[in-house]
Amino acid sequence: MLRFPLLVFASCLAPLAGALVAQQISLAQQITQPVYRVADKQPMGDAAAPHADPAVQPAAAITGQPAGLEGSPFDLAQRPGEHPLMPVLRLARQGLVEMDQNIRGYSAMLTKTERIGGKAEGPQQIAVRVRHKPFSVHMKFIQPHAGREVLYNELRNDGKLVALGAGWKRRVGKIKLDPNGSMAMNGQRYPITMTGIYNLTEELIKVAEQDVKYGECTVRYSTKHQIDGRPTTMIEARHPVPRRNFRFNIARIFIDNEMRVPVAYSAYSWPTKKGGQPILEEEYIYTNVKLNPGFTDADFDETNPALFQ
Repeated sequence: MLRFPLLVFASCLAPLAGALVAQQISLAQQITQPVYRVADKQPMGDAAAPHADPAVQPAAAITGQPAGLEGSPFDLAQRPGEHPLMPVLRLARQGLVEMDQNIRGYSAMLTKTERIGGKAEGPQQIAVRVRHKPFSVHMKFIQPHAGREVLYNELRNDGKLVALGAGWKRRVGKIKLDPNGSMAMNGQRYPITMTGIYNLTEELIKVAEQDVKYGECTVRYSTKHQIDGRPTTMIEARHPVPRRNFRFNIARIFIDNEMRVPVAYSAYSWPTKKGGQPILEEEYIYTNVKLNPGFTDADFDETNPALFQ
């Protein structure tokens, strides 16, 4: 499910590490550029063990629009002394404001791949409809599990989702499930309550707000990629060294230049051995996106005869 659930900002995802000691704070106040903490080391085996690092690392001071953004409508200029993720964080915050003002909901085709319990699941194709307020999601699976439907409306059914299975399970009829329960979460990386572009952006903001406290993060941009034949701005965040504070090695988000919303997101963990390739953990791609299709309450009402057919 889109926990982007898609859609698609590059996240250097990281819980907060310990505070700087007083001596380090004193040092930071004496230099002209800010310094960032080194995240806790993450044991990864001898092949990927991190090298010894200094206590603090300066962030690069870059001014002007970064390379790779030719033709992009987004301002991602890095201010002197700023963490490389700060321009992305500003863009994400502005994106929430714009969504609040301009987007009430959308329909799309979601293609997702997730790694669950060490095993890749997918790709899955799902026709999705999302309403922001009150938060509601309808999903109809195209493949696999063709015909499966799931509906969630935060104002109905005491917070439970309504599901109709595929194949022989359809004979059981509609059932109500706890979105966080084992049945609803079977084969899913995130609950339906985290579905959607808006939720994804909120989550990435929370993570980035913690991540900008640490060094060892590089960000690059590109406007050479299209999603569903539409121009996008790609943002890639990378943590070269595995640390406990960093959830992903590489994360990429693709923002539609016209709609100004993320339409794809992918994240990779570190290679398991030296010289290996990063491992895809999750990927969400939205195509055929239609903003503000005019949803009504009936579109997210389980008694609607047009649903669960």
